[in-house]
Order: sequence, then C-alpha cells, then structure tokens
Amino acid sequence: MSVSAVLIDGFSRVQEEVHDVLDGLTIDDLTFRVDAQANSIGWLIWHLTRVQDDHVAGAAGLDQVWLEGWQQRAALPFAETEIGYGQDSDEVAQVRLAAEFLAGYYDATHAQTESFVRGLRDADLTRVVDTRWDPPVTLGVRLISVISDDLQHVGQAAFVRGILERR
Repeated sequence: MSVSAVLIDGFSRVQEEVHDVLDGLTIDDLTFRVDAQANSIGWLIWHLTRVQDDHVAGAAGLDQVWLEGWQQRAALPFAETEIGYGQDSDEVAQVRLAAEFLAGYYDATHAQTESFVRGLRDADLTRVVDTRWDPPVTLGVRLISVISDDLQHVGQAAFVRGILERR
C-alpha cells in the first residue's frame, strides 16, 4: 500500500464519521451543548474541518477551501482565517450552521486534501512544513496530526450525539 493510499484511507475514515454524525440533525441538535462550557456538535465539525483545511492547505501551498466562498456563506462573526483553536464558550455558541453546510464544507475540504495526498511519495513526508516547533514539523507528522485531531473531534461529536439521542 502506498503512502498516499494510507493517507487517503485515513482522511476517508474521517469523512465517513463526519457524515454519520451529521446525518439527520437539525440546527437545534447541532447547537446542543452538554453544559454551558461544552462544545456543540456543529462547532466540533466546523472546527475539525477548519483545522484540516488550514493545515493541509498550508502544507500543500494551496488556498484554503474556506476562503473560496464558504466563509462568506457561513457569515460567522470571526476573522476569516479563524479555525476555532482556543475559542471561548460564547464563540462556540455562535457557530450555528446546518448539517448540509457542514457536510458540504467538509466534502470540499476532503476533496482538496485527497487531491494533494494522492500524489505524495515516501520522500515527500520528510519535508519540513512548520519551523515554529522544536523539532520542526514535517509533512508526514502534520498529516497524521490532522487525521488524529479530526478523529478525536468527530468522536467527541458522536459522543454528544449519543447523549442528545438519549435525552
């Protein structure tokens, strides 16, 4: 199995889980919070997609999908490059996006991600993509980090959905 096939499989698993979590949810469902400080399903899916979009586009030297019309359509009161890291409870509450919008944005981000990773070879993974860390972050580490972060957040969203369905 090639490195690109492994990465495509990993990102495709995220895509499957995103769709499973969003399936049939209303805006009220997507904004449900277990308590006043907890993240909502909608915020978690928006955030994981923003992280993937931002990090993969940065590593690939591409424009973010978010900035190609999704940000304007979402009309969130954040900076256009906001990814949600460190947002407070009030900011989490401002993410009120429909399941169809979130799935569409994730799918567009996934398509750009898949297109990029499809052409990767083993040697590409050692390229340094972020020198702000010690040690500097390589492409391989960045991509696995994004998959890991995405799977954690979609798992959190699935957990919240489970609580929501048992209320």
